[in-house]
Amino acid sequence: MWSSELEQHGGRWPIRKSPVLDWLVNDTRGERYIDNILVQLCERLSEAGVPVDRATIHIRTHHPQWLGARIMWENGLTEAEIKTFGYEIEQNDDYVGSPVKAINDGSSRYRQRLAEAKRDTLPAVLRDLRDQGYVDYIAWPLEHTLGQRHVMTFATKRQRGFRQGHLLALKDILPVFSLVSEIRVKNRLARTLLETYVGPHASEQILAGATTRGSGVTLNAAIVICDLRDFTTISDVWPRDDVIELLNDYFDAMSEPITRHGGEILKFLGDGLLAIFPLSVPDACMNLMLALAEARDRMNVLNERISGRGLDVLRYGMGVHVGEVMYGNIGSRSRLDFTVIGPAVNVASRLEGMTKELGRSVLMSRAFIEIADCFELTEFMGSFPLKGIGEPIAVYALRDAAFRSGDVQNM
Repeated sequence: MWSSELEQHGGRWPIRKSPVLDWLVNDTRGERYIDNILVQLCERLSEAGVPVDRATIHIRTHHPQWLGARIMWENGLTEAEIKTFGYEIEQNDDYVGSPVKAINDGSSRYRQRLAEAKRDTLPAVLRDLRDQGYVDYIAWPLEHTLGQRHVMTFATKRQRGFRQGHLLALKDILPVFSLVSEIRVKNRLARTLLETYVGPHASEQILAGATTRGSGVTLNAAIVICDLRDFTTISDVWPRDDVIELLNDYFDAMSEPITRHGGEILKFLGDGLLAIFPLSVPDACMNLMLALAEARDRMNVLNERISGRGLDVLRYGMGVHVGEVMYGNIGSRSRLDFTVIGPAVNVASRLEGMTKELGRSVLMSRAFIEIADCFELTEFMGSFPLKGIGEPIAVYALRDAAFRSGDVQNM
C-alpha cells in the first residue's frame, strides 16, 4: 500500500507501481462513465493513505449551450456531482481569478495551502473551500491528445495538508488517468456532437451501427414541417448579424417546445424545420399539439419584442400529418443524411405550402386530427388535391384566436 511505502521512504519519491495504478490500467475497461471512475479512484486513494477529501475534473465540451462541465467528488458521497457551465462563465469574476483558468491558460500546476493563506487574498472558490475546512489544494492539467487540456484538482482537510509523497503519488496517476478519462470524454463528446447535429434519437441509431446507406426502420409518426414567411425579403434588407439572431430566436421558439414534448427535430432547412413524433410514444399527437401551442405562445412573445423595435413581425406556416415513414440513412456513398422520407412527409410539406394560399398559420390533415381528437380546436377548410398525392386531402386549420397552451391541456 502507498501509506506504508510513503512512510518508509519519507514521501520523497513517487511510487511507480501501486494497486491504484494497476486498477486504473487493468480494471476500468468495463466502466463507461468517468464520474464513476473518479469516485472509485478517490476511495482507493484514501484507502492507500493519500488524504483526498475532494476531487474535481473540469472538462471543456463541444456543446452549443455548455462550455464545460465539472465532475466533483467529496468525502462521504457515493456518487459524483456533475454541473454544467455556459459560455458566460468566462466573463464571471470568480472564474477569471480561479485556479481552473490558470491551468487552462497554460500553468503546469496550481498549489495553495489554504490554512496558511490570508482569506481575502484567495480566489472565491478557494475561500469557500477554506471556510469548509479544507487546508490544502492542488490542481494539474489533464493533457489529452492534440493539445486538448482539461483540469483535475484535489483538496484535503488533513491538518498538515498534502505531504510531498502524497503529491508525488497523485502526480503519478495523472498520465494514466488522462488516458482513461480521454476515452470516456471523447465518447461523450461524440455523442454530444451527434445529438447536436442530428438529434438524440438519430444519434442513438448511428452509434448503434446504423451507418450504411439505406439502413433504417419503418415507423408510424406524426410529422410537422415549419417554414418562415417572407424570409428572403428579410435576409435581403436586414443586416447579416440581425438575420442570424432572428433565425436563432425563431428556432428557439419553435424547436424547444418540440423537443421538450418528445419530438425529434431531424433537420433545419434554411428558415424551416422537419420534426417527427413517433406514434410508439403514448399521446404522441397530443404532445405535438402541446408543442405547437407553446411554440405559438413563444412566437407571440418574440413578435412583441420585434414589433417594439419598429420591425415587421414574423409569420410562419406549419403542415402537420401522420403516417408511415422510412426513418434512416439516405444520400451519396460518402455523405449520408439521417432523415425520414415517404408519402406522409410529402403531405405535411404540401400542407405547409398551402398555409400561404389559405392564409392560416397551421394546417393539419384529417388523419392527424382524428388521432389527436382535437376537432374542437380546428376549423374545416375543405378537401384539396395535393400535388403528387392521389385523393383529395381533408384540411383543417387551427382556430388562431382560441388556440393556446391551456386549450390543449384542458382537452
